[in-house]
Amino acid sequence: MIKIGIIREGKIPPDRRVPFTPEQLRELKGKFGDEFDFLIQSSSERGYSDEEYQKAGIPVQEDISEADVLFGVKEVPVAQLIPEKTYFFFSHTIKKQLYNQKLLRTILDKNIRLIDYEVLKDENGNRVVAFGRWAGIVGAYNAFWTYGQKTDLYDLQRAKDLQTLSALHQELKKVQLPPIKIIVTGAGRVGKGVMEILQSLGLKEVNTHDFLHNYYEEPIFVVLRSSDYNRRKSDGGFDQEEFYTFPERYESHFLKFAEEGEMLIGAAYWNPGAPRLFSLEDIKSPDFSLSVIADITCDIGGSIPTTLRASKISDPVYDVDRESGLEIAAFGSQTSISVMAIDNLPCELPRESSEQFGRQLTQWVIPALLEENSEILERATVTRDGDLTLEFMYLEEYVNKETPDEKPE
Repeated sequence: MIKIGIIREGKIPPDRRVPFTPEQLRELKGKFGDEFDFLIQSSSERGYSDEEYQKAGIPVQEDISEADVLFGVKEVPVAQLIPEKTYFFFSHTIKKQLYNQKLLRTILDKNIRLIDYEVLKDENGNRVVAFGRWAGIVGAYNAFWTYGQKTDLYDLQRAKDLQTLSALHQELKKVQLPPIKIIVTGAGRVGKGVMEILQSLGLKEVNTHDFLHNYYEEPIFVVLRSSDYNRRKSDGGFDQEEFYTFPERYESHFLKFAEEGEMLIGAAYWNPGAPRLFSLEDIKSPDFSLSVIADITCDIGGSIPTTLRASKISDPVYDVDRESGLEIAAFGSQTSISVMAIDNLPCELPRESSEQFGRQLTQWVIPALLEENSEILERATVTRDGDLTLEFMYLEEYVNKETPDEKPE
C-alpha cells in the first residue's frame, strides 16, 4: 500500500490551494482503498478546512513523515523537506530560477525524488495538470480591477473577496471602459482563461492589422501569437520550430503594439533565451502608450521588463516610473505604469481552482503511481537517487553555481 500525504503549504504567505479536495480524497479512498492510504497535515490556511477533510474520513495530523509520497502546491521550504521521499509540487527550478537554486540542491542532498507538476505531460507533450486557466481568469479580472483603480471609472471588489467564479462574473458588470485598446499575449491554457473574462465583458476582438491601423469608438482587444511580435534578425521572417529551438536568432518588434495599446495582459510562456517584449529604456518614449500591465506569467527579469518583482494578493499592484524604470507606489503618478504581477493568482479562488486541479491529478497521476516505471511520471521526474535525471541534466551547472538563493522582493 502506498501512503500519500498532503503537506501544509510552508511558503509565506501560505498558498490556500490544495492538490485534492476532501471529496476527491473520499472518492479515491473508496475506489483505491487497497492500494492507497491518505493523510493530511493540519493547516489553518487552506481553502478547505481540517474539519472538512476529517468529515470525509481522511486523518488529519501534524506529523506525516510516515507517508511515501507527498503532494503540495508551491515550493517546499528547504527546512521542511523530508529525506528519501517522493514529492509532487511546482518547484520553479526548471528555468534555472536563481531564487530556488538552494531548494533544488537540498532536494538532491536529501535524496528526494522530485516530480514537478509543470512537466507532467502526455505522450504528445501536452501538460496534463495545471492551474493555468485559473491564473488567466483571475489575472485578467485583476487587470480590469487595476484599470478601475487607476482611472476611477469604476470600483470592483477584489477577486479574493468574491469566493466563486460566478460572483466574479457578476462583479464584472460594473466595468465601464472607454474605447481603449487591449493587448493579450498567449493563446494557451492561461490565454483561454483570459478570454473567458474578455468574453464576459463582451469586448470585441480584432486582428493585428486593424488593431494597429483602425480607430474604434468601443474597447477592443487583440490576441498576439509569438509570430506577431518576434522576427528573425537576419531577414525578418518567422519559423515557429526554429523560434522555439533557437530563440536567440530572433528579436522583438512589439513596440508598434505598445504604441497603440493602453493595457497589456501577459499570458504567454517565455523561454529565457527569447527576446523580451521591450526594454525599460523603451518606456521613456512618449509614444509608449501602455499604462496598465497585468503580467500573469510573472517571470521576474523575463519577457516583460516592468515586472521588477512579484506582487502579493494583499498588495497586488506597484507602479514603475517611466523615466527611472524604478518602482514607485501604486497609482502614485498618472504617467507611471501600473503593474499587477501576483505569482499565485489562483489562490484568490482556491476552492474552485483546487477542484479542477484535483480532477486532473485523479485522472493522470493516481493511476500512474500504481504502474511500474510509469512513462508520465518518469518524464516529469527531475531528481532521483541524489542526482538529476537525464532529461534535466542541463540544470547541473545551475544547481552547483555559487549564486544568491533568495527570491528578490
